[in-house]
Amino acid sequence: MEALLAFANWSTLLVCMVIKLPQLVAVLAARSARGISLESLVLELGGFLVFLRYQSYYSYPLQTYLEYPILIAQDVFLLLFVLHYSGNMKQALPYIVIFVGGWYFLTLQKWIIDLAMNLCTLISAASKLAQLRCLWQTRDSGQVSALTWSMSAYTCATRIVTTLMTTNDLMVLVRFIIMLVLNIWVTATILRYRKTEKTD
Repeated sequence: MEALLAFANWSTLLVCMVIKLPQLVAVLAARSARGISLESLVLELGGFLVFLRYQSYYSYPLQTYLEYPILIAQDVFLLLFVLHYSGNMKQALPYIVIFVGGWYFLTLQKWIIDLAMNLCTLISAASKLAQLRCLWQTRDSGQVSALTWSMSAYTCATRIVTTLMTTNDLMVLVRFIIMLVLNIWVTATILRYRKTEKTD
C-alpha cells in the first residue's frame, strides 16, 4: 500500500510538472488561442487556488497537494498567452487583483474556506463545461490539447487513490471523481472534433 501511495503521489507530481506544456506549445506554435475557452481557464485557476488554500489551511500532507502551485503557475502563463493572442491583455491586471485578493479573503474565517471548498467542485466542473460548450459551439478543437486534458484525467484518478489512502475527505474525493469524468469527456470531445477536421 505504501508503494502504491508513493507511486500515485510522485507520478501525479511528475505529470503535473508538464501537464500544461502541450497546451502552451500549441498556443505558441499557432500564435493563436483558437478553441481555448477563457472562461474555462479562469474558472479552473480559481478552483485550483481554492483547493490549494483549503488543503494548506487544514494542514493536509504536503504530498497530497504539492502539484497545485505548479498547476497554478502553468495556468497563469497559459492565461497570459490566451489574453495576449486574443487581444485582451488589458484584462490581466483585474484577474491578478481578484486572484490575489481572493487568496487572502478565503482564510479570514473558517466558514469562508469551507464554503469555498464546497463551491470549488462546482467552479471546477463549470470550467470543464465551459470548455465543452466552446468545443460544441465551434465544432473545432483548434489549439486545445488532448494530451493536456488526458493528463488531467490521469492526475484525478491518482488523487482518488491518494485521498482514499490518506485523508479520506469526502468533499475532496467527490471533487476528483467529478473532475475525472469531465476531463475524460473533454478529451473525447477534442479527439472527436480533431478527427472531424482531418476528414473534412
